[in-house]
Amino acid sequence: MAKLHINTTINGEPEEFLCARSDTMLDVLRNQLGLTGAKEGCGSGDCGACSITLDGTLVCSCLMLAAEAEGKEITTIEGMAEGETLHPLQQKFLEEAALQCGICTPGMLVAAKALLDENPDPTETEVRFWLAGNLCRCTGYDKIIRAVMDTAAEMRGAVK
Repeated sequence: MAKLHINTTINGEPEEFLCARSDTMLDVLRNQLGLTGAKEGCGSGDCGACSITLDGTLVCSCLMLAAEAEGKEITTIEGMAEGETLHPLQQKFLEEAALQCGICTPGMLVAAKALLDENPDPTETEVRFWLAGNLCRCTGYDKIIRAVMDTAAEMRGAVK
């Protein structure tokens, strides 16, 4: 079967790849493009470990066909930092120990950034609701929620 030729933008850079009609975006990211930050936790869109943004919308890359990337803008965890400078969410996750094993961390960070891009002043309930599609088996979520709330406050210039 003929492969599809896809032109897209990933983390701000033009990208081209070939894929079968049935290839998921997660498989292409990890296996062809070497972007291994997104993880396959469940393969059914239930855990959020493979979260990316597609034209600014949060999606599970395990549920997205790679062919759907044609002409789109994709951002992965690898695109959050600016060179050696971590995104404020990444820095706050480190400072507040909002991670443990690391499987869910990339998806949590991508989802949290998507939230703050849409709503820079979320309530704790809104953060919990937004991140409900990202499962973590290690942290208990409290440090993750606190890191997102503290980052939002710092990015707005609010006093803690």
